Amino acid sequence: MQTRYAIAVPNLTRRDALKFSGAAAALLPTTLTAQQPKARPQHAPIPQWEIFELTLQGPANGNPFVDVDLSADFHLGHRILRVPSFYDGEGTYKVRFMPDTQGEWTYATVSNNASLAGKTGSFTVTKPLPNAHGPVIVHNQQHFSYADGTPYFPFGTTSYAWIHQSEALQQQTLATLKSAPFNKIRMCIFPKHYEYNHNEPPFYPFPRNGNTNEYTRFDPHFFAHLEQRILDLQKLNIEADLILFHPYDRWGYQSMSPETDAFYLRYVVARLGAYRNVWWSLANEWDLMKHKTLADFDRLFHVLEAADAHHHLRSIHYSITQYDYAHPWVTHASLQTDEFDKAPQWLAAWKKPVLFDECKYEGNLNKRWGNISAAEMVRRFWLGVINGCYVTHGETYLPDTEEAFNEDTTPTLWWSHGGTLHGESSAAIAQLRKLVEDSALTPNARMGFFAQDKPYYLNATVYGGADGKQAQTILYFMDEHQPVWYEFPLPEGTFTAERIDPLTTTATPVPGTHTGKSKIRMKVKPYQAILFRPSS
Repeated sequence: MQTRYAIAVPNLTRRDALKFSGAAAALLPTTLTAQQPKARPQHAPIPQWEIFELTLQGPANGNPFVDVDLSADFHLGHRILRVPSFYDGEGTYKVRFMPDTQGEWTYATVSNNASLAGKTGSFTVTKPLPNAHGPVIVHNQQHFSYADGTPYFPFGTTSYAWIHQSEALQQQTLATLKSAPFNKIRMCIFPKHYEYNHNEPPFYPFPRNGNTNEYTRFDPHFFAHLEQRILDLQKLNIEADLILFHPYDRWGYQSMSPETDAFYLRYVVARLGAYRNVWWSLANEWDLMKHKTLADFDRLFHVLEAADAHHHLRSIHYSITQYDYAHPWVTHASLQTDEFDKAPQWLAAWKKPVLFDECKYEGNLNKRWGNISAAEMVRRFWLGVINGCYVTHGETYLPDTEEAFNEDTTPTLWWSHGGTLHGESSAAIAQLRKLVEDSALTPNARMGFFAQDKPYYLNATVYGGADGKQAQTILYFMDEHQPVWYEFPLPEGTFTAERIDPLTTTATPVPGTHTGKSKIRMKVKPYQAILFRPSS
């Protein structure tokens, strides 16, 4: 993982701050006061990539959300990381830090309030907890791994407003996710108003008086609830791809002022940035947010990047107008398209991972985007994988009943509300995920996909091993073609083979071993695959 360094400057004045530009200047407080460190308390040890939380009591009068500036400088050797605080209500201030390195860390607080400035302490960061591999980072340019080098392959799903439903429905969603094949979920922080989703949420991020938001304060109860859901996902080894803005809104959040947008982003990052399973999606369908321009989103990316001391993954999703994913502040592409044939050119142009986060949804809605078949959803996952990209699932099934057809129903749809899955693609997605993960479990594994322009199939080669040269698995996908036999070119070596039927999730061994151009009889049906592995 790339190590980043920050230099702490504890005695900046506002005049000093004017020397900075862009988002960095916006993050600087009006007045900062540093005190001489006193005796440092020793805190309990913290496992690597868990959360060290410093809680301090300070002023509760006025508006602490805007009146008090507080941050902490965390030191390890020559490294200094400045982490902002957040106000949690009732005179309580918190700084959350996710240490990425084992060793003896110290901290010192900096604040414009004398009662909060100059607090010091130390803590030891120990080895990680079992199954804790750190945050997900970009690996090998177009793929991902956890911070400890363990490969991570996103097989995600979408449930935009699941945290804004009843507690019972949220628990049902978590129970479904526990046995589902998904290791990432796209979800909104703000509540969502859209087709089939008109309920009032149980909490709001800003206090509300009737239809008016108090944009200079936050509701800590809303964020405590969100934090619990992030932890629930973490226990299931699921990444929370948090959507920070979206256009589907009747509460006023899509048309906040630039100052409020930045105020909100900094608070969210201060509260949630220490959770290792967090990703940032700056917006869902940014180009439909008519109160904001492209320049606004560029600026907000800078605010987000500057505020996040933990450097989580960052992207943005669109409807029609694609964002420029070549920008250095974007870590990966989040696409709304099913143009898988363009994947090679995008990978070459952007030189970063590509996720087809919305390629339409398995379901039966009377909307083109919400009624593809389970077979087509599975096909799109395979097309993503063999082109070296990743695909996100979604499901939109209405009850197939006369009552649902004739009445104005409010059904529970996974894509928006969570609940239970009714589709048939999950088992096939689970099979593909296992196939991919089993092909790259060697230490420091590298995985590369190479799509070839053949007349009847696409293929992907999965490489394992630290040097990336040892072919561990070779995967051919016939897509819609259905030859009775095919000659499969193989690299040097001897291989075993399996016929894979993604739609029935079956895998049947092919007798014998295979070298050179291997002629194999196929089932005469579409969407067949052949998996080759080196023979032992």
